[in-house]
Amino acid sequence: MPWLIVILGYLLGSIPTGYIAGRFFGKVDIRRVGDGNMGAQNAFHQLGAGVGVAVGIIDAGKGALAILIAQAANLPQITVLLVGAAAVIGHNWPVFLRFRGGRGEATTIGVLLTTITQPMLILAIPVIATLVIWRNVTLASAVLFVPLPLVCWWLGVPGALIAYGIALPCLVGFTHFLRMRQAVTHRI
Repeated sequence: MPWLIVILGYLLGSIPTGYIAGRFFGKVDIRRVGDGNMGAQNAFHQLGAGVGVAVGIIDAGKGALAILIAQAANLPQITVLLVGAAAVIGHNWPVFLRFRGGRGEATTIGVLLTTITQPMLILAIPVIATLVIWRNVTLASAVLFVPLPLVCWWLGVPGALIAYGIALPCLVGFTHFLRMRQAVTHRI
C-alpha cells in the first residue's frame, strides 16, 4: 500500500499543468516557447500573469495534495516524505510528457508548506516582497530556500525535516542546472 501512494504522488506531480494551460489558453506547447520550461515562471511570461499564477498555485497544490493523501493514509513519516519527493520528481520528469517537465519550484513549495508549515509561512513575507520588488523568481527562491534550514532549526523542527527542507530545494537546483545545460548545448 505505501508504494501505491508513492506512485500516486509521482502521478499527481506528473500532471502537466503548464502544458495543459498552454494548450488551452495560448494554443501553444509551453515547452517550445520562452525558456522551454513547463513550469509556472514560463507560463507567467508566455501566457500572462493570471495563467502563470494559476499554474504556480496548482503546481504547489499537487505537492501539498500528495503529502495530505500520504498523511491521511497514516503512513510513516519517511514514506510521507518519499511521497512528496515523488511529486516533485513527477513534476520535473512527468511520465505524460516523455519525462520533460518543469524545475519543481512550485511543487516543492507545496510539499514543504505542508510538511514544515511554520518556517515556510515565516519566510513567505520576504519571498513575496522579493517577487514584488525585483520580479525575479530565482532570487525569490533563494530568499526562501537558503535561510529555510536556519529558520527550521531556530523553531526546533526535527532534523529529518530540516534535511528534507535542504534536499528538495537541492533537487530543484539540480534540475535547473540540467535544464540550463541542455539549453546551452542546444544553442551550440
